[in-house]
Amino acid sequence: MILRLEPGMIHQGPLVLVNQKYPVTSSSDAAQLVPTTGIKQASSEEENTSLEMTCMEQLGQLLTACQAGDQIGIVSGYRTADQQSNIYEQSLSEYGLEFTSRYVARPNESEHQTGLAVDVGLLGTEVDYLCPAFPSLGVCASFKKLAPEYGFVQRYKKEKESLTQIAHEPWHYRYVGVPHALLMEQYEMCLEEYHEYIKRFTYQGSHLYMNVNGSLVEMYFVEEGSGDQAVPIPSGASYTCSGNNMDGYIVTIFHQQGKLAG
Repeated sequence: MILRLEPGMIHQGPLVLVNQKYPVTSSSDAAQLVPTTGIKQASSEEENTSLEMTCMEQLGQLLTACQAGDQIGIVSGYRTADQQSNIYEQSLSEYGLEFTSRYVARPNESEHQTGLAVDVGLLGTEVDYLCPAFPSLGVCASFKKLAPEYGFVQRYKKEKESLTQIAHEPWHYRYVGVPHALLMEQYEMCLEEYHEYIKRFTYQGSHLYMNVNGSLVEMYFVEEGSGDQAVPIPSGASYTCSGNNMDGYIVTIFHQQGKLAG
């Protein structure tokens, strides 16, 4: 089986890095955005919220796993560039530059434009749309603990502010997929750090391996080249591929029964 890497793919996938240095360069595929049916809204600021399809499915499973479907809801999901621009300008007007630069990304620098980011908050409470309360206790603590098992990471942690350029946001979760979320949590890495880490494991060199639920997962980085690139995938294995929105792709291969596929 051959995986063909096309240039546009570098800006797509669950591991894309979106920040001040690497903005969104292409809109999320509307076919991959789905309404968050079955997940309750914790705020009325956004109507008809949507998320990237796998992100939405995994969020629903996470809420079920921590028995939080009636206690935690969505505050904010996918946003268009225009929506992000309006939020940024409104925050500037109401709260000023210092607050806005810490908590609101500029248009095209927001993860919300990918459909892979979700702000969550407690249902039945008065929710601050920009900074919803999400304490590290009770059902919120369970959500935070189980999140990596369902592919989510708390994107903006206090100790990583110098790297992310965003203040501590315990309510903002980003879908990156398994096993990447588990590795980021294990090594206490933010997404910026994780991309530098994963680049050590190249297609031509040593690969990164991890056992997840009895299955062996293989990961490696492929640097972007000119034109299409062909990468062989072992027969009998499933895989995912994500661009990093910078300079390459992360290939993740799921081998069956904990063994390398032939």
